[in-house]
Amino acid sequence: MAKISLGKAVPNFTGMISNDSIFDLSDYKGQNIVIYFYPKDSTPGCTKEGEDFRDFFESFKKNNAVIMGVSRDSVSSHEKFSNKYNFPFKLISDEDEKVCKLFDVIKEKNMYGRKYMGIERSTFLIDQKGILVNEWRKVRVKGHVEEVLEALINCN
Repeated sequence: MAKISLGKAVPNFTGMISNDSIFDLSDYKGQNIVIYFYPKDSTPGCTKEGEDFRDFFESFKKNNAVIMGVSRDSVSSHEKFSNKYNFPFKLISDEDEKVCKLFDVIKEKNMYGRKYMGIERSTFLIDQKGILVNEWRKVRVKGHVEEVLEALINCN
């Protein structure tokens, strides 16, 4: 599968958002889409990032944007995480890494001298026509959501 690139249409993709519901990118044509990738449910940085998107959710909504979070966690893990922190947006379970690979966010990481492959915290802004208009890689959580919101406002 090809990878996404700035200024190009994002290929359609699907992902599980609950046991009986599937996210399909094509269902969101005509809306801006913020899709953010994070390493793991219920970890400090990932929780803070989700809370920030939650706290600014109405501002994104007013700018015709939907927010989707993505990690390799299971649907049940996502449901617990989302319910615990009252996230008003959906989380895509990407256990097979298809969406992660499309957005090229699986990178070699190093923790305590141990190398492993994991999700590099990244965010992507897709406009109403399905074009990737902005991307943030190696994201630092503090101030990030505000930066994404500003980019969204500027692309409308």
